[in-house]
Amino acid sequence: MRVSDVIAEGVRGADLAEIPGKLCVAAVRLLPVADASVSLRSDGMPVQLSASSPRAEHLSELQATLGDGPCTSAAETRAAVLATDLTAGRDADRWPVFAQQATAAGVRAVYSMPLGNDTVCVGTLDLYRDVPGELTLREVRIAELVASVMTVALTALPRGQENGSEGDDRWLSGLAKAHDEVYQAVGMIMVQLGVDSDEALARLRADAFADSRTALEVAHDVVGHQKRFDRD
Repeated sequence: MRVSDVIAEGVRGADLAEIPGKLCVAAVRLLPVADASVSLRSDGMPVQLSASSPRAEHLSELQATLGDGPCTSAAETRAAVLATDLTAGRDADRWPVFAQQATAAGVRAVYSMPLGNDTVCVGTLDLYRDVPGELTLREVRIAELVASVMTVALTALPRGQENGSEGDDRWLSGLAKAHDEVYQAVGMIMVQLGVDSDEALARLRADAFADSRTALEVAHDVVGHQKRFDRD
């Protein structure tokens, strides 16, 4: 089947909110990768949108928690980041903690495609592979095509009414709530520790990683007054 046919077949009949997940599955079908995930990005903090598997979900959350990894680099540069071998060499040295965690999960290569345009990056499509290796030029173009379709799909997602009326989309509202909760927690940590926002976010991420939790989970506890950060 042609690439366009596989994509069209994958999303046929899907609701708008289901399309990102369907496109992750289509990417796995079209490319020599085992898993895929998509994250939205705002103010430097990625929030996972969908994933083709629990492993992809875990690795997406890991990059958000660490604030480091191929998806972070792709979002910052607004260019594709092709980490072809996380077991050794440049890629392993570039993101040492992520590389160690990813290889422990059985992933040896990650290809991150920015979503958006040359001036704005709204998120990333991340593709995970079990063996080291480069994508061919044709495969890179396929990944870029899926990312382009993903960008269009995200643009079309309903935002609903600000007053929460009939048009409100609970799924997208939940995503925004998760993002807002992280920054509410960052504000509380700033007050608790007397630090700036960058340091507060770094402390949140470090605490989450040390406890094998996600940044979102720790943020939820901070906002719910179940966790407090104390000065050393």
